[in-house]
This record gives sequence, C-alpha cells and structure tokens, in this order.
Amino acid sequence: MSTLLQSLPYKEWIIGVGLDSDEKNNPPIKFAQVFKRAREEGYLLTMHCDVDQQNSVSHIWQTVRDIGVNRIDHGVNALGDKQLCDEIKRRSLALTVCPISNSYVTNTAKSEVIAAMLEADMRVTVNSDDPAYFPGYMNENLIRVQQDVGLGKAGLVQLAENAFEAAWVPRAIKDRYIAELKAYAG
Repeated sequence: MSTLLQSLPYKEWIIGVGLDSDEKNNPPIKFAQVFKRAREEGYLLTMHCDVDQQNSVSHIWQTVRDIGVNRIDHGVNALGDKQLCDEIKRRSLALTVCPISNSYVTNTAKSEVIAAMLEADMRVTVNSDDPAYFPGYMNENLIRVQQDVGLGKAGLVQLAENAFEAAWVPRAIKDRYIAELKAYAG
C-alpha cells in the first residue's frame, strides 16, 4: 500500500499497476485492498499468477472474481478449469504468457497451453519475462512457441492481435496497429 500511495503524485503518468512474484504464501487476495485503492485511483490492474504454483487455479479465480483485474500475467493454469476459462473469455481478459521463463520454472515452455488457449478463443499473448534473467526477448519467445507447436501464420497473427487488444492504449491506436498487422500479414 505504501508503494501505491507513493505513486499518487505521479498518477498522471501511470496507466496501471501490477504485482508479481512467487505466490507461495502470498495469494492475490492478500493484496485485495491495495488493488481496490488502485482501481479507485483510476489505475488499470494486472496480477501475476505464476505457472504451476500451489493453488494456481484458485489464485487465478481470486484475480478475476475478487480483485477484478484487467489482465492476468502468466495464468496458464487457467486451462485446468473450464468455468474459469469461460469467465476469462467473458471478461475479455488477456493472459500474458512467457514461454522461455516457463521453461526455466517448469521445464516446459507451456507452448501447448498457448496453442490450446488460442484454440479456445482466449486472449492469450506471448511475452518476455525478465529478459536479462530468462534469456529471451519477444522474438525469441515467439520463435520458441512456433518451434514447439507450429502455430502457423494464422496463430502468430492472432497472438499479435491479442497483444494489441491487451495493450493499455486508446482504442484508436489499437485499431490502427491491428489494421497494419492484418495488412502486413495479408
């Protein structure tokens, strides 16, 4: 809460806030009051739901149901609960999945989960996660997914479109970039 309060004099330059770390003994609900205050201040919200943690699915439910985030960081374990996936889709929430860091944490990039989320019409995106720590920027993460599951052009374009939809920028900017993407992809 103290960090949030320190941000308030600068909030004209801040779009949103998030929280990330290992959830062990730190479930999202623990920070509900901080996120409630952040929402009241006009910030958009994202919450870290790390891969294959104890209680991962219940933590994702907490971010969706109790905290009301605008985006979920990671969140690959959502696929284990159809009702949760349906709720994520209903709310048009994006999931920012980081394949290379997943491979360090779980010994798998979870590329098959990304493909399944695309197949289920979820707003999954591919991102980098601490690229200096987990060696790989955006391109390397996209290449990893493509090598693992061969999404093809349509899948890669959908990942890029999902990323624009997930971005916290005005609708007109999203529309412009999506139009450029579709024109480029032909």
